[in-house]
Amino acid sequence: QVQVVESGGGLVQPGGSLRLSCAASGTIFSAYARGWYRQAPGKQRELVATITDGGSTAYAHSVNGRFTISRDNAKNTVYLQMYSLKPEDTAVYYCNAYYRTVEGAEYDYWGQGTQVTVSS
Repeated sequence: QVQVVESGGGLVQPGGSLRLSCAASGTIFSAYARGWYRQAPGKQRELVATITDGGSTAYAHSVNGRFTISRDNAKNTVYLQMYSLKPEDTAVYYCNAYYRTVEGAEYDYWGQGTQVTVSS
């Protein structure tokens, strides 16, 4: 059974830092693209950062320069290091693992989310 589990969320003051982790199990995730998304109350889920199986990264404009996504394939884990946090970063953060075969079959897994609250 495939599982994707986030951890590391919490309450932090503006300007603070947090590191989120996302551990995956049940299959070999080294070939999967991994991503972090977030959803604030009353808003749609949005992409925060992605990292390909080859290590290429991409970021939402709003977090570029403040957040860093990385992966440890030996641990099937992806991380999101967040610096200079702002109140507008408050959201539930979700981890995603995505893989598409050459035949077109898609495998798309989501975690249950972890709450990040930035407030003084």
